[in-house]
Amino acid sequence: MEKHKHPKDMSEARAALLVALIWLAGLGAAAQYGKISVTFTVLAGLYPEGGALIGFALSLVGFVGIALGVVAGFLGTRIGMRRCLIGGLGFGALLSFVQASGLSLEAFLASRVLEGLSHLAIVVAAPTLIARIAPDRWRGFAMTLWGTFFGVAFSLLVWLGLPLVDVAGLDALFLAHGIWMAVFALILVFVRLPSGEAAKPQAFDLKDIATLHLAIYRSPSLSAAAVGWLFYTFCFVSLLTLLPPEIPPAWRAFTVGMMPLMSIVGSLTLGVWLLRYMDAVGVTVIGFASTAMVVLGLWLLPGAPVLCLALGFTLGLVQGAGFTMVPQLNAAEADRAAANGAMAQTGNLGNTLGTPVMLAVGTVAGYGGMMALALTMLLLGAIAHLVLQRMRRA
Repeated sequence: MEKHKHPKDMSEARAALLVALIWLAGLGAAAQYGKISVTFTVLAGLYPEGGALIGFALSLVGFVGIALGVVAGFLGTRIGMRRCLIGGLGFGALLSFVQASGLSLEAFLASRVLEGLSHLAIVVAAPTLIARIAPDRWRGFAMTLWGTFFGVAFSLLVWLGLPLVDVAGLDALFLAHGIWMAVFALILVFVRLPSGEAAKPQAFDLKDIATLHLAIYRSPSLSAAAVGWLFYTFCFVSLLTLLPPEIPPAWRAFTVGMMPLMSIVGSLTLGVWLLRYMDAVGVTVIGFASTAMVVLGLWLLPGAPVLCLALGFTLGLVQGAGFTMVPQLNAAEADRAAANGAMAQTGNLGNTLGTPVMLAVGTVAGYGGMMALALTMLLLGAIAHLVLQRMRRA
């Protein structure tokens, strides 16, 4: 199968520009989650008749990723990653503009299902393109940068999006999001992303979805990033959601706001430095193990602000190295697309299951039970990577 490296006729300055533009476009994909998450109470007020259905406004996007993540990786290679990215951005922009027009709850929920398709196209194509464009010597940094897109987008939505909603309403935020997506779709049309595509994957039958999944999850290279990502997302979202009540009130707002930012700091500082001396699997195992130690500390000292910030920092090591692992373990672009699709699937699964499962355990076994589950999942993440590494070497 054809391998894809940094295009030889592309200067590093142009490569850096394209990576930055794709990352900025990716913020729009993260905002497809964030614009609902950070304004959830406002949305519930707009649809008082919604009741429990309002919860689906957030989760429907994730359900699409769980169902179609692997398929998206294969189809993205067929369509072409450039078309996949630009199409996902354009479709996402259109949906945000429609949402800004004021929809019934049923129509709004339907738009969120479609938005899940847009989101999936972007999160499969963008990291695949970044891995193609970035030169070997700073590809690890580029992939780590991509791994920050969710944290950065959520912070921007809190700092800029919420004030906009307070002044002009939720429709204004949807309109602004649509403009962001449309602008970057147009920019990426005109900057001419590299058009070279990998050879088409082996023929597959869409009716046999199980075959597609088995092809990836039986491979210790294709599945590695996705397997680790399941344990990471399970813990990241649930801990950021359930730890705040344990933090002393005087420190709560500051600590909660800083935890996602600490994950970005961790990935872009210590994470990038470690990637100079070891592979992404090693950095990920260190991230899981160090986070497990922090969780053990939080078990003994519930809500300690310093430990909460340390938790964000150490999880950042897993966050950045997870995306870097895909091009390190998979040379062919079709394989990278498949691996990114699997990451989208397991990431959405972890995001969907983490908080309710952790909450259910906490209801039965209390705070200690939640911390025990988090500790177990983190250690399983490290062990899974070591087992897959041994399988690759066999």
